[in-house]
Amino acid sequence: MNRPRWIGYPRAHEILSKLEDLVRHPRQTRMPSMLLLGNTNNGKTRLIERFIRQHPVKEDLQNDYVHAPVLFIQTPAAPTEAALYSEILNAFYERVPASSLDAKRDRAMHVLKGVRLKVLLLDELHNMLASNKSQQQQVLNSLKFMSNVLSISIVGCGTGDLARAVSIDPQIQNRFKPLVLPNWRPDEQAYRDLLASFEVVLPLRRPSSLSSNTVAHKINAMTEGTIGEISDLLNLAAKQAIRDGTECITVKELNSCGYVPPSDRKKQIASL
Repeated sequence: MNRPRWIGYPRAHEILSKLEDLVRHPRQTRMPSMLLLGNTNNGKTRLIERFIRQHPVKEDLQNDYVHAPVLFIQTPAAPTEAALYSEILNAFYERVPASSLDAKRDRAMHVLKGVRLKVLLLDELHNMLASNKSQQQQVLNSLKFMSNVLSISIVGCGTGDLARAVSIDPQIQNRFKPLVLPNWRPDEQAYRDLLASFEVVLPLRRPSSLSSNTVAHKINAMTEGTIGEISDLLNLAAKQAIRDGTECITVKELNSCGYVPPSDRKKQIASL
């Protein structure tokens, strides 16, 4: 039940298709790039991980050959240009030059060219806002530089704050097309279909009717409409249903399973 699982839904498939287009896009000087935007715990990382699994690194150790069409890195907590290049080198277990920024940049560019990268994905790119304006501009300039020189697409992943971070450079803002993962709304058919998909994979002996009006609205209100929170709540509720012998999820299991909504967790932390 706690095992990570992929629950497909139309918006996710649409975004995966657009990411796939980047891999197939012929190389040119100005490559298309994207921003994948959504609230915390709303499925961005899970979606990207699925995309990466579809494009694994291919290694031929005998001939010292590596082909990595897609690279996914975490943006440092307070990113700088040097830290960005270090993350890229660490992803390939490459030695990070201890000397100048130029040495780090040259080594990272050499490695990315060697693996024939097509798409560079950066998670938590909104972390740029923790750096000063000068450092933010340098990070954006380095992304533009890598995209232009290597003819690769860049995908920045983050919260809505990322759009604000990118807006400091109109050229970059124009190049990055936003893809939004919105929060789920209780009356949308896509949301009801999502709940029905979750119900199929839950190990319960009786139907739960998660997509019924009462249960669907209760789940949405408790989780504040993010898919990660929905998954957490349903896992806890399913365990509760197994413990109490009902073998299905009702409002009773949702209330008694021990789940704490995100806003309540924030209040608990703020009160410490």
